[in-house]
Amino acid sequence: MIANSAALPEFFAAYRKLGHPLVLATIIETIGSTYRKAGAQMLIARDGQAAGLLSGGCAESDLIERAQRVFASGAAEIATFDTRGSDDLIWGIGLGCEGAMRILLTRIEIANDYLPFSYVLKCKEQHRRGAFAMVVGDELALGTTWQADNAELPIALRAPLAAQIGAQTIDVSIADKKAKVFIAPVDLPARLLILGAGADAVPVVELAALLGWQVTIADHRPAYTVAERFARAHVVLSPAMELSKRLKFDEFDAAVVMSHHLPTDQIYLAALADSAVRYVGLLGPANRRKRLLSELGERAALLSKRLAGPVGLDIGAHTPEAIALAIVAEIHAHLAGRTGSSFSGLLNSAHE
Repeated sequence: MIANSAALPEFFAAYRKLGHPLVLATIIETIGSTYRKAGAQMLIARDGQAAGLLSGGCAESDLIERAQRVFASGAAEIATFDTRGSDDLIWGIGLGCEGAMRILLTRIEIANDYLPFSYVLKCKEQHRRGAFAMVVGDELALGTTWQADNAELPIALRAPLAAQIGAQTIDVSIADKKAKVFIAPVDLPARLLILGAGADAVPVVELAALLGWQVTIADHRPAYTVAERFARAHVVLSPAMELSKRLKFDEFDAAVVMSHHLPTDQIYLAALADSAVRYVGLLGPANRRKRLLSELGERAALLSKRLAGPVGLDIGAHTPEAIALAIVAEIHAHLAGRTGSSFSGLLNSAHE
């Protein structure tokens, strides 16, 4: 079984607790159309269980098989998948993505402190910027790893790791040896603040958590702020007027106001108006938004370029689950700098 990428932390924690080794599969290069891009990672256990998709499920079985050799030898290796020609079908992989990717497989265990994955996970948990480096060719041992906070970081890698400008492979000299080194920044998860813990907030939390986002949900009603209802989120019980003292709003990438209580939503919007949150979603019809903004007076202008109300993409949603999908999809698109429109335009052309 292969768990999704959001399950990587739990998967890693379970095997690390047992002291079991894992194989870390890291995409180090892509050409053309590929499911994931350089820097994406997957974990493979000796028992064949895995977490994180790199090819949409097509190459994973081959990677799991290759991982057994890495477990046995301890030596890193590189797997290449090229689907740009007919050889893809000849060899039976059948990816059909019209692209190519190279994947580095390394053994991580207690002896090497499970690096670099343990470092990547720590950066994400603390929402702290970072970068890691892995040898992918030339004279140094394949798979040799460093991270930005490594006290013994070679001089040649200090500036590239500090720059954190994106996944790339560079040629450097380390200890008088030539090396090709893959460098990637840690991709930090989006941080979402949900204001209102009603029943319709549950699928929003679940979908956001499925994407690997860090979710905080707050409400002033004790009956709603039950941790068991939101196992994948940080739950905060606080009067609306005091919430900005409990939480640093500027640390969040997006917020959704959905308490279904007009006075409370007004307090939330006022606090968000004074924050740097990039996306503010407001549940409810347009007339409700107008009323709330009118109550805010001049401060409403501070939300003019950030407020999405009614919140969500227009996908014809009517159920709590579909509405949650519309909300999370719009946030995802906004944070990625996209419009959320159809790739093919098929939906638009169908109505012409």
